[in-house]
Amino acid sequence: MERRDFFTSLGNKLKGESPKAKDLPLRPPYNRDESLFLNECHKCNAVCATVCEEDIILIASDKTPYLSFSSSGCTFCDDCAVACEFGVLDVKNGQQIYANIDISPDSCLAWNQTMCFSCKDPCLDNAIIFQGLFKPVIDMSKCTACGFCISRCPTEAIKVEILDSTIKKDEEI
Repeated sequence: MERRDFFTSLGNKLKGESPKAKDLPLRPPYNRDESLFLNECHKCNAVCATVCEEDIILIASDKTPYLSFSSSGCTFCDDCAVACEFGVLDVKNGQQIYANIDISPDSCLAWNQTMCFSCKDPCLDNAIIFQGLFKPVIDMSKCTACGFCISRCPTEAIKVEILDSTIKKDEEI
């Protein structure tokens, strides 16, 4: 979390405003309440990040975990939730990453008539569908927001829209 974001979130709390989803960091799965990150994570030694087999959990300056899909994605192995001593991450909360994944037609090679299946190959859920040989789209009913497609895209055409954990993926924001 950037310094400006931290102070903005503090100011919003003092004003009684809740943060907008786009201002939130992308959190690991198995969570249910953003406030738990802020209230509990500073008490631990970032165990969730040390047990992550894909090394995608990073720790922000406020000692809260967030996901970075720059080199890999989430396998939903449960290790971070099992290691969490303070109940911020809990296997009972489910394998949900609160994000929508989208492909930008402007920068996607396939949308611009170049054969590319870089995003489709690592997608274990078959959530990336090609309309013909070109025009990949994400089927959000299948997408787990695991992030494996993001680091594989050679043009960074795949974007993450962070959702508030209090809003389900299939609801409108």
